[in-house]
Amino acid sequence: MLNKAAKPLVKLVDRYLPDPYIFVLLLTLVVLIAAVVSENKTPLEVINYWGDGFWTLLSFSMQMLLVLVAGFMLASSPPIKKLLDAIAGLAKSAPQAIILVTLVSLAASWINWGFGLVVGALFAKALARKVKVDYRLLVASAYSGFVVWHGGLAGSIPLTIATAGHFAESQIGIIPTSETIFASFNLLLVVVLFVVMPLVNRFMLPDEKDSVYVDSSVLDDKGGETVSSVLEVNRAGESPSKHKPAMRPADILENSRLLGWSVGGAGLVYLGYYFWVQGGSLNLNVVNFLFLFLAIVLHQTPRSLLTSLNEAIKGGAGIVIQFPFYAGIMAVMVQSGLAQSISQGFVAIASAESLPFWSFISAGIVNIFVPSGGGQWAVQAPIMLPAAQALGADVARVAMAVAWGDAWTNLIQPFWALPVLAIAGLKARDIMGFCLMQLMITGVIISIALSWF
Repeated sequence: MLNKAAKPLVKLVDRYLPDPYIFVLLLTLVVLIAAVVSENKTPLEVINYWGDGFWTLLSFSMQMLLVLVAGFMLASSPPIKKLLDAIAGLAKSAPQAIILVTLVSLAASWINWGFGLVVGALFAKALARKVKVDYRLLVASAYSGFVVWHGGLAGSIPLTIATAGHFAESQIGIIPTSETIFASFNLLLVVVLFVVMPLVNRFMLPDEKDSVYVDSSVLDDKGGETVSSVLEVNRAGESPSKHKPAMRPADILENSRLLGWSVGGAGLVYLGYYFWVQGGSLNLNVVNFLFLFLAIVLHQTPRSLLTSLNEAIKGGAGIVIQFPFYAGIMAVMVQSGLAQSISQGFVAIASAESLPFWSFISAGIVNIFVPSGGGQWAVQAPIMLPAAQALGADVARVAMAVAWGDAWTNLIQPFWALPVLAIAGLKARDIMGFCLMQLMITGVIISIALSWF
């Protein structure tokens, strides 16, 4: 049934969904016009909001680019490739591959969202080398695990309100993670999704005649090695059939295991001190630091790492060009009051019992335009928290409803899919048909959990 239901969605998205760059351009125009029409702002005011906010995500853009690059370099190192291939070998059929990649992605995303994005995509490629399976659904399944990140250990909203000095502390105090991440309703929801999502993805598996397969040779990431060897031959001015050119001092450094291990080891020593002495926790910078220095150690030589880097960087173009546009959209949504208006519209029809549900729905809509958990909380908290207190609703549950709404529509928000798509070598339209089905099913499950669990 799910296979038949997903098929028209896949065809619809494949035909009509543009490239994510086109999507963000259209989204920009929609937000600019909506801010002028509904918020009574002048076109010049709205353009100023947009231009002033355009570069506010530069540091985050670099973080996301490093998620892609460092994760790719780590996975392309010989030991990690062997490990991923060994785990992928557990799957002997297409259904098993879909279930396994979904579970791995769910677990990794619950630990840390950046970790989940990279691990899921890289594991999908490893499985595609082992098993004949629809590659589009395999990558969509890897991305689907991302839906649990805001209910997990790195959820930005529950961690924010559990931290002393957060901007709403005078209003709601400090809410411990025992009432949010580790609350019974949230844990039960996570468990349900760990059971349901693998089954949903497995039963969307297309028939063999409708499946799209990828030759394993395309996934070997060896293009950089070929280019590197050609350049080395041209530089020496010799035919590849002749003896190897003499090693230059630069070659000795580029192939030095001692150099790679020394610097990589220093980074790992710092991480050990950070975690065990300072009691540090995972965040995006730490995940990127870990991936990068593990890659340096496991590649052994600087040349091996740079070869991998040359391949990895090719997939980062979408992040570089699109994230500034999303920063501009977020600025317009916040500064014009458009995001607040959307939230207030749902609050106006809510009761104490239904406020978590409407908070979830409104957060899902706002997330399309403001795809940032922390940024979205800054926009919606001033509306949702007073409403929760006035109606006598559970503040912790309302906060988690906003968190889950943010995570939910990430399934169809190209902003977060870009690193996964870049690693997998696909376009958004290749996976979004399956993601639409995932969106509808998870929307029902999360709504029930927030309202009745």
